[in-house]
Amino acid sequence: MPGQKLSVVVTRRLPEAVETRMSELFDVELRDDDRPMSRSDLVAAMNRADILVPCVTDHIDAGLLGQAGEKLKLIANYGAGVDHIDVHTARQRGILVSNTPGVVTEDTADMTLALILAVTRRIPEGLAVMQAGKWDGWSPTAFMGGRIGGKRLGILGMGRIGQAVARRAAVFGMQVHYHNRRRLHEDIEADLEATYWESLDQMIARVDILSINCPHTPSTFHLMNARRLKLMKPSAVIVNTSRGEVIDENALTRMLRSGDIAGAGLDVFEHGKDVNPRLRELDNVVLLPHMGSATVEGRVEMGEKVIINIKTFNDGHRPPDLVVPSML
Repeated sequence: MPGQKLSVVVTRRLPEAVETRMSELFDVELRDDDRPMSRSDLVAAMNRADILVPCVTDHIDAGLLGQAGEKLKLIANYGAGVDHIDVHTARQRGILVSNTPGVVTEDTADMTLALILAVTRRIPEGLAVMQAGKWDGWSPTAFMGGRIGGKRLGILGMGRIGQAVARRAAVFGMQVHYHNRRRLHEDIEADLEATYWESLDQMIARVDILSINCPHTPSTFHLMNARRLKLMKPSAVIVNTSRGEVIDENALTRMLRSGDIAGAGLDVFEHGKDVNPRLRELDNVVLLPHMGSATVEGRVEMGEKVIINIKTFNDGHRPPDLVVPSML
């Protein structure tokens, strides 16, 4: 394939700078609008492209891959998470999968702290009162939230983003605790001043704020199920900027409504854009539309990584961000 101008199909609108560069390098098919492709559109794209550039909204399962054409050799995902792609089936069919790790780390960690502050300091409630013109002036007992300095933050998933959250939390004077599939090296742990918990259950029961920063895999689906949610203190807050499937959303909603959990800040949801309507009714919940990586810089860098992966593949080399089943 080296030397050929690859046929590339992009499933969503990307930043203009990324689309322009792709057009210069490849025979690229861009979207006229930003609506997600239908399943039949994806099948058609996978039959006419050498490279498919999907996003998190494109669910590329075994059934879809079974209808892919012989031309398709690389799925260059625009995003770090690949839980929407059946990587095992893709590899069995000789299709490589790449992603864009690392570039959204700082942006997502920023959003995690923003949600922690928004929930604990009741920022959306204050904003709503101001926008409605209903503020009657300062009061000693109005909009009282909680101080985060000195609180215990539990981080579930201590990868790049989890560690970035830990560094920010330390600046705010929080005590950092974490649970991870593998314990961090002692030097990293010491640098972060983080306490490791082998037992997730024991950590959950003791923290004031729980931050979800692990990927969605079969082993993390509903990791925060009803039983584990019940272990949290009634005064505790849960924040999720990772993947919605990690939390049993119905169980969380019930506990927030009953006051068994004090609050939640959610940037992701179990069923994507189909958010549990009961969550919208709660004053102790802050909901955002998957904005964790939504910075100009981050989205352009994601596109640059996609381009590098495609260009490297076209040059006959292994894409630098190749995803293999053992990584999942």
